[in-house]
Amino acid sequence: MLQTIMSALKIKKSLSLDDGGNNGFSSRRVHPRRSCDQCIGFINGKAHPIMDWSPGGVKVFGDSRPMAIGQEMDVEMKFHLRDHLIHIKHRAKVVRKMAETFSLQFEPLNTDIRKTFQNVIDDFNAREFAGSQA
Repeated sequence: MLQTIMSALKIKKSLSLDDGGNNGFSSRRVHPRRSCDQCIGFINGKAHPIMDWSPGGVKVFGDSRPMAIGQEMDVEMKFHLRDHLIHIKHRAKVVRKMAETFSLQFEPLNTDIRKTFQNVIDDFNAREFAGSQA
């Protein structure tokens, strides 16, 4: 019965068994969202809380009224790691607006920014592992 409903709604089951936590269904997301890191964002110079992020983009808590879909802007993200802060500056465009949030998609990342994002993820994983050993 569930399969019939899914077929009627045109929801397709992924053929991949290694689905990255999507329970067998395909996802349009290239990167998983991360909401566990200590991060704040500066959008066009104004501080905004970051709800979640990935190397593909960021979801920001803030007034979306002055934003326009497709608008490009400067984004700076500051991550608090174990022993220092990391600053990442990049360009992004508005792809989604909600009442109290808006989502930005990053322009293609260069190698340095990609490595910096991976350092943030690695630091979080190291902290989680160290905490599990205590």
